[in-house]
Amino acid sequence: MGDPPANLLFLFSDQHAQRVAGCYGDAVVETPNLDRLAARGVTFDNAYTPSPICVPARMSMLTGRYPYEQECWTNDDILSSEFPTWPQALGAAGLHAALIGRMHAMGADQLRGYAEREIGDHSPNWPGVPRHDLGPLAKANDPHRESIERSGVGRSAYQILDEATAGAAVRWLDRWAEGNRTAGKARRFALTVGFMLPHAPYVAEADDYGRFAGRVPAPLLPVPETEHPWLGWWRENRSAGEISAASAQRARIAYYGLVSRLDALIGTVIDALERNNLAENTLIVYASDHGEQIGERGLWWKHTFYDQSSKVPLIMSWPGHFKAGTRSSAVVSLHDAAATMLDAMGAPALPGSHGRSLAGIASGKTATWDDLIFGEYCTDAVPDWTGGMAVQQRMVRKGRWKYIEYNGFAPQLFDLDNDPDEVNDLAASSDHQALRAELAALVRQGWNPDAVAERMRARRINKDFQATWARQAHPTDQIRFEIPPEMNVLEQPGPKEPAQGPVRLDVKQLPPGSEPA
Repeated sequence: MGDPPANLLFLFSDQHAQRVAGCYGDAVVETPNLDRLAARGVTFDNAYTPSPICVPARMSMLTGRYPYEQECWTNDDILSSEFPTWPQALGAAGLHAALIGRMHAMGADQLRGYAEREIGDHSPNWPGVPRHDLGPLAKANDPHRESIERSGVGRSAYQILDEATAGAAVRWLDRWAEGNRTAGKARRFALTVGFMLPHAPYVAEADDYGRFAGRVPAPLLPVPETEHPWLGWWRENRSAGEISAASAQRARIAYYGLVSRLDALIGTVIDALERNNLAENTLIVYASDHGEQIGERGLWWKHTFYDQSSKVPLIMSWPGHFKAGTRSSAVVSLHDAAATMLDAMGAPALPGSHGRSLAGIASGKTATWDDLIFGEYCTDAVPDWTGGMAVQQRMVRKGRWKYIEYNGFAPQLFDLDNDPDEVNDLAASSDHQALRAELAALVRQGWNPDAVAERMRARRINKDFQATWARQAHPTDQIRFEIPPEMNVLEQPGPKEPAQGPVRLDVKQLPPGSEPA
């Protein structure tokens, strides 16, 4: 890439459906800060997660490897520290890599190559110890029907965590700029700011909720009359089909409010970058770990390979290097986003990574791209939200085609050019059997679902042993944001006038006690 820029700012959210952003075409949600970032940079329309669930998606992005290659499939898997990470590569290139807020890594290694970390995660670092207590929002953060029923006007500890994260990021940038002035030279930083929003619980403060009440449309896609058996089982097992229309719409309105609140927090960080005269020499990247279905097809949360769940927003802005106000239809992944940040910073490529730099596309210098990515979703039957069913699933997106392998169930095949809503499954079509065989072989290269299931059973023995130890030993969390249950509030939505204008946040008005311990 030639001379690398001085700095990197990576803004990473949780469970942001790609389509719910103004720059991705949503006419209702208010995301002025993401929109201005897109106007100054490149927006990727076909960006995907390596896994439609938090920990494996995040750990896979850290290493650039597929989940099965690093045996990190579930939210209680501990990634081995033997795998190099892209923050380590940034450090190797001489940048100071810092993390503020969410990472969601399990185990003793809570830095994963970052030189420093503030705020921390909402949940324990260890399996087997009590999870956080959300009080009136209990079970509303996970795939349970309570997450849709306990929705509407309120406030979750996740938002308080994000407000603390944004405030800490602003102060970090202020300190860095002051340090540069004192030192008389421009040191290079790579700052990651990790947000929880718009992850469920689906509760938004009154102003944020009122802004979208009566404006958010109902889901566009109904429950299919003929449905894939695993997807139908998943909806029934999670009782999602029993949700009232009023509860579903309340959750959707709150989700839009959470996206706009996230946008406001992102705006405070970008404002601090600009106020400190750092923006012109900084690559800014925004992405999310996976999507959110918010009621489309009667499905919620993530966990599937439909685009609502597996697509992610990806925006990159680099003044003078990436073409402003452009879009790319290239099929890319979070692996590629990480590889791009390393390439742009002049950092070494990660060994074993499947990431490919997008810098050529973003700068307009590369016209060709191999539209090929993979996603993986595997669980054992231990978490209560799995309904007792272990699954091994893998998806390939190759050009216009998406093929999904379900171990023990029929596959799915979609033509996304002619069927972007994925309603016409072609897997049984006689005209597409050769294509189906080709894509099935591609999915199975290096990936064996039965071997994955066996390996997950073996790992569960180790994890259960460690959980027993943790319950008795009470290991100390290295970096943790404490969230007492009283932080969480759920109110009945009432008739409130919609607020006017985009959401803004004064970081000087963050709640007491939001500073890191």
